[in-house]
Amino acid sequence: MDSFQVFTTSTSLVDSVDKKLLVVLRDGRKLIGILRSFDQFANLVLQDTIERIYVGDTYGDIHRGIFIIRGENVVLLGEIDEDKEDELPLREVPVEEVLQIQREEMEAKVKREKTKHRMLSEQGFSVDTAEFGELY
Repeated sequence: MDSFQVFTTSTSLVDSVDKKLLVVLRDGRKLIGILRSFDQFANLVLQDTIERIYVGDTYGDIHRGIFIIRGENVVLLGEIDEDKEDELPLREVPVEEVLQIQREEMEAKVKREKTKHRMLSEQGFSVDTAEFGELY
């Protein structure tokens, strides 16, 4: 038997303490911060946290400070390579601009969905009217 054992529990986070991480949450938010603490439930404490909003090839950052994340909301967690972070082919813009673009994209998506639902209903198909993201 190998002496090397891979931990798949929250103890595998020990090596990530005091490192800059990207955390993707269940609701789709992306947080970047320094992992300061965690517990047996994989609840996380991030320091100097920013919420990064991506739209196309642009992004905007919202400063959030200290952020406590319930472990069950974490979808993805990864260490950020700070040497490669500045080489990203993305353009930073003011967060207000990113939020405006995101709002416009969401309105266009809602309009397309309404048109699709209307066309399907006219053809006799049953359409689930629950809003996107509320199905689970």
